[in-house]
Amino acid sequence: MLVVISPAKRLDWDTRDVEMTTPDFAEDAMRLVKTARNLSLGDLQGLMDISADLAKLNRERFLSFSDSPDPGVLRPAALAFAGDTYQGLEAASLDVDEMAWAQDHLRILSGLYGLLRPLDAIQPYRLEMGSRLRTRRGNTLYDYWGDTIAKALNAQAAALGTDVLVNCASQEYFGAVAPKALNLRVVTPVFMEDKPKGPKIVSFFAKRARGAMARFIVTRRITDAQALCDFDLGGYRYQPDMSEPDKPVFLRPAEATGIAAS
Repeated sequence: MLVVISPAKRLDWDTRDVEMTTPDFAEDAMRLVKTARNLSLGDLQGLMDISADLAKLNRERFLSFSDSPDPGVLRPAALAFAGDTYQGLEAASLDVDEMAWAQDHLRILSGLYGLLRPLDAIQPYRLEMGSRLRTRRGNTLYDYWGDTIAKALNAQAAALGTDVLVNCASQEYFGAVAPKALNLRVVTPVFMEDKPKGPKIVSFFAKRARGAMARFIVTRRITDAQALCDFDLGGYRYQPDMSEPDKPVFLRPAEATGIAAS
């Protein structure tokens, strides 16, 4: 199976001494960068809903972005992102064989790069998939990527001999996977907290749990969707009575905290 996750706004640019690969859609990313370079600081603030300081930082990133960057600028995607999902994924602790399996089976959806493998070399950037960046292809990044990401996932799944895609991404990012072009069975795990007023999805915890599910798939080399029901990291347990076809629900008690490593 393939599993997709979202990227993160926060980056970790510590040195990583690993062999990196080239993103499949590097040229498309460069086209987006060239468009973003024409935006003023005010435009970037409005586009990303960020402070003036962050707008300045990201304008500098776009200006320094290169189609032939110095290798010292690059970092592997799964190790460069540092948000909640990546606290659950804990990519830096994967061993060589696990990372090799992840390279084949794990994908990161990206507003700038479209689709990334864990070891794909990226330059520092911030560009959320929901950004209304106008290009020749339309008014949003969803327009820009069109059915490109879905077709790429179809091809990569076919190469693996699978028809299952596990969606551990946010709605914002999975919205870039055009459903009419996708020929795969999509399984979307749902992570909930047991609250006094009833089970509830808590964004912070759900993001970490989605990363932990991706890790669970990678470390256990899972290829059967039914095996996802065995997920139990961080105190979560599969709830068959709450689940729907291809939407397995995982619930954990209020006293459980954190995501335990496998």
